[in-house]
Amino acid sequence: MDIQFVAQIDASADVVAFPVRKGEAASLEALLGAAAAQARFEGAAGSVAETAAIDGGKARRLLLVGIGDGTIHDLERGGAALTARLQTSGVTTAHVDFASAGDCDEDDVLAFAMGARLRNWRLDRYRTRLPDNAKPTLTNLVIASPAGDLSARWGSYSAVADGVALTQTLVAEPPNILYPESFVERCQHLSDLGVEIEVLDERQMKALGMGALLGVAQGSTRPPRLLAMRWNGGKEGEAPVVFVGKGVTFDTGGISIKPAAGMDMMKWDMGGAGAVAGAMKAIAGRKAKANVVGVVGLVENMPDGNAMRPGDIVTTMSGQTVEVLNTDAEGRLVLCDAISWVQKSYDPKVIVDLATLTGAMVISLGHEYAGMFANDDELADQLQAAGEASGNKLWRFPLSPAYDKLIDSPIADMKNVGPREGGSITAAQFLKRYVGEGVAWAHLDIAGMAWSDKDGPVWAKGATGYGVRLLDRFIADNFEG
Repeated sequence: MDIQFVAQIDASADVVAFPVRKGEAASLEALLGAAAAQARFEGAAGSVAETAAIDGGKARRLLLVGIGDGTIHDLERGGAALTARLQTSGVTTAHVDFASAGDCDEDDVLAFAMGARLRNWRLDRYRTRLPDNAKPTLTNLVIASPAGDLSARWGSYSAVADGVALTQTLVAEPPNILYPESFVERCQHLSDLGVEIEVLDERQMKALGMGALLGVAQGSTRPPRLLAMRWNGGKEGEAPVVFVGKGVTFDTGGISIKPAAGMDMMKWDMGGAGAVAGAMKAIAGRKAKANVVGVVGLVENMPDGNAMRPGDIVTTMSGQTVEVLNTDAEGRLVLCDAISWVQKSYDPKVIVDLATLTGAMVISLGHEYAGMFANDDELADQLQAAGEASGNKLWRFPLSPAYDKLIDSPIADMKNVGPREGGSITAAQFLKRYVGEGVAWAHLDIAGMAWSDKDGPVWAKGATGYGVRLLDRFIADNFEG
């Protein structure tokens, strides 16, 4: 979708949308006021009402778009609602009149545009018989506001939206299309933005002693990969912030196989890796003044005759040993070796990992928040604030030696699962054992957030792109001058 910003509305526009704050519908002019009354439209964020008018013999489509209390999130929701209403309507260009929206500044207009852009993502490449009336038509949005041309500022917003779209595409792709090698290929274009790409293959990871990650991958014919994406936008020599993503491109559970019902959805078990890739695209696309590295461990977890067995013991890159009691608790085995590698390779002061790690997190928080675990209060506060600002919300959970005891193994350094109780916490305690002294670390369990079975504020049913805006905002607020 191409978004343009102008100083005033085009008087000849066929389709015009009017943003309306909550409680201000009663003050609209007669025609729009009547449309609002008939639809019981009160300006709630994301609500839409419409009518038609004849102007000089020409029919015009007029829409009222609710922007609630005018918060950034309400404005994004309003922009998304407009896209949702018009995306397959046959309309190609819509105009938005912010001049009549009352007290709105540049940030308000840009937030509305961001919501409209985010909601426009779709994946239609496999739908060969899509009816014409279901095909997207909306290609242009022209937004008029007293602020006039905002294209210079829009560039950064657009870069973040591009990152979200990359994540959504990666998460939504089927597992026969997206697997470790093809995931790497999908990220090669980041080099055009200035991102340095490094890829480790199976031989290199074996030489490094990544027995946990390789153990997960050994049941699949798809070879594993470790992908590192480095953006050097900050001071030369300054330690980077490192993001680590779980990239299980398909998860059968391995020998501890999952039930058949719903297993198809395990294509999005690489949602953490997808978020890291999208965040790197956003950060590089807007030329962030920070040093950031994104690393993703990419495997497919399959149950063939060479697969890891329950009861196996693997040796991680750190030298610690793990008794694998459940091969479906594989994400932490991928992450632990990736976390060890990034510390050896980049000597970071901050590590944030993201993973669709535990079903227990969905039981705890549903689909409203991702869970956060951190060994540093300042880092936790920074991430919490970035989550609120970006709409990718987080809720902090505890870490404690009392939980740590639950994953002690009688024959190895640790086991990869604890009891059913506190399952998300024991997974975090497992990862914490691979974080070195003096490194601020946070683990984000995004199991309930990477995919949605219903439309959200700025996404349609399916891949949400969760994590990209969170990580980008975290960098912008805390690591750029």
